[in-house]
Amino acid sequence: MAKGYGGRGGMGGMGGGINMNMIKQAQKMQQDMQKMQAELESREYTAQAGGGMVSAVVNGKRELLSLAIDPEAVDPEDVELLQDTVVAAVNEALRAAESDAASNMQQITGGLGLPF
Repeated sequence: MAKGYGGRGGMGGMGGGINMNMIKQAQKMQQDMQKMQAELESREYTAQAGGGMVSAVVNGKRELLSLAIDPEAVDPEDVELLQDTVVAAVNEALRAAESDAASNMQQITGGLGLPF
């Protein structure tokens, strides 16, 4: 018999088998993650830029749902400022959606360090 093995064909001190409780926990975590993902996709996130002159709404699928621009923000002499303000509002709404998703997945995974 080789050194280091317990003679039962196991994995030394590893217990020799798959823990059924761990499998059940992993399956439950997977179900919880799928449920949370569906919930997150249906949520809406709003952000404003330019002192509220531009407002963007995105969903959890990272889709732009609406964009509101105050008519006072429209200056034909400074279209670049308006473009930058729109980009800032959309990006902030997307960051809010990402942050919410990461926070909720962290709760489910319990800090396992999974890439979500």
